[in-house]
Parts: sequence; C-alpha cells; structure tokens
Amino acid sequence: MSTPGEMGTEDWPLWEVFIRANRGLSHVHAGSLHAPDEAMALRNARDLYTRRNEGVSIWVVPAAAITTSDPDSKGVFFESPAGKNYRHAVYYTRAEG
Repeated sequence: MSTPGEMGTEDWPLWEVFIRANRGLSHVHAGSLHAPDEAMALRNARDLYTRRNEGVSIWVVPAAAITTSDPDSKGVFFESPAGKNYRHAVYYTRAEG
C-alpha cells in the first residue's frame, strides 16, 4: 500500500468545496481541492477552508459531476424570451412612501 503523494503519478479527482457560514445561509463556493475520495475531500476541506471556525456545514462535490453553461454563449443562454419583458423588475416603478 502506498501513501498519497508517494508515487507522484496518481491522479486524484478534483472536488469543489461549498461552505455555509451560519445556519439559515446558503452554501457558498469556497474553492477546490484534489482528494482520493469524498471522506478525504471533506476532511481536507475542513482543514483548509474552516481553520478559523468559519462554517457550520461543508459540501464537497466532484467537479466532474457539475454541469456548467458556456460563458461564451452567455447572451443566448440568458436572453429573456421574447414578449415576456414584464418578468423584469426594471419595468415597474417603485411606490413612493
């Protein structure tokens, strides 16, 4: 059995780390790290991203399991459907008072 990092040739998967600072708040992306499995990813995330007791909850997600949109096709992907401008709050005026 080899210890991690001994061979220098193993490829550990990339994990994305999300931290929830307090109860009632959303998890926020804190960073990413490499680890051999989810248990080690969680422990490494705790050691790396919550050294000052910043969080109450940690999520680790394999980066390969995350599907993202293409930043280059931002305009087409986020474009509002035609004829539904009423969905944007900029068309409403705020009441005085």
